[in-house]
Amino acid sequence: MELLLVLLVLVAVVLAFLVLGRLSGIIKGLNPSSDSYVEPGQANRVNGMMFLVLLVLGGIAITWSYLHSAKFYLPEASSVHGRRTDDLFWFSMGLLTIPFILVNAVLFIFAWKYQYRKGRSATFYPENHRLELLWTTIPAVVMAVLVLTGWKAWSDITSEAPEDAEVIEITGKQFGWIARYGGVDNNKLGNYDFRLIDAQNEVGIDFSDENSFDDFTNPSELHIPANRPVLLKIRARDVLHSVFIPHMRVKMDAVPGMPTKFWFVADKTTAQMRTETGNPDFKYEIACTEVCGQGHFGMKMVLVVDDEESYQKWVASQQPFLKTYPEYMERVPANLKAKAAKYAGDQQTASAE
Repeated sequence: MELLLVLLVLVAVVLAFLVLGRLSGIIKGLNPSSDSYVEPGQANRVNGMMFLVLLVLGGIAITWSYLHSAKFYLPEASSVHGRRTDDLFWFSMGLLTIPFILVNAVLFIFAWKYQYRKGRSATFYPENHRLELLWTTIPAVVMAVLVLTGWKAWSDITSEAPEDAEVIEITGKQFGWIARYGGVDNNKLGNYDFRLIDAQNEVGIDFSDENSFDDFTNPSELHIPANRPVLLKIRARDVLHSVFIPHMRVKMDAVPGMPTKFWFVADKTTAQMRTETGNPDFKYEIACTEVCGQGHFGMKMVLVVDDEESYQKWVASQQPFLKTYPEYMERVPANLKAKAAKYAGDQQTASAE
């Protein structure tokens, strides 16, 4: 390792001397009184023409790239805020593309038009207040518009979820997602405690809270209702993850020890998207966009968007965690066992209480 470092330092020193020598030659060439000054010739005109060629070819390449890539773009967003986000994106792109084209066109054209010609003198503007006011005011106004519109959209997205929102917890772990629902009775998630995590209770459900009795988990699919607010309460069990639902334009980090959230309204069911895309196998997907280890590439979960009736039927078909693992009744406080037994399917315990 030390030998490699020494070699790298020697190479850097040699390159530094070469650059200094080259700069010295360039500086001498810029001095008209120097004997080594060389009058620019045909190569200078060729370079000027190359700028125009690059401008034309670059414009063609950029246009082709855009048109060719359009077919790979995501379809129209399947959420209300997603379409607003897309509108802001394309508005920003359009607004910034105009000066991009103008500035680069002027840059390349000027490099050709005002190339060196013998006898031509440059004109200098030591100050031009109108020009300075123009190029300061216009970018400031454009920037203010972009910032304010983006801030308003972000404030709405991160605001408190409506009271009737379906509350679902999604927890990231290496390397998968676990969804926990508030059950069918009150749509309220029970408390959790990381110290209660074990092989079955992977999210640490706290059964001393009666709201957790009807909670159920699903590690394979996340079902949500269409046309109703959905509040995702996001957690990470080990390292940093990131919840990403591309078709919904939903993205929020899952941070260990710091719960985050994101609420949205999905207005296109999975069945509708299959019809729109012409793909009978279409599936919404939840992916992790934070590199979280060797299995990061496979950290995915299927998202199913149901109409309200189908969603309620699916929820009703799910078994509470206590019914799947009745041994956790031991963790329920004695004064709450009767309530818990209703969800655990333990009729004898309920009768005894």
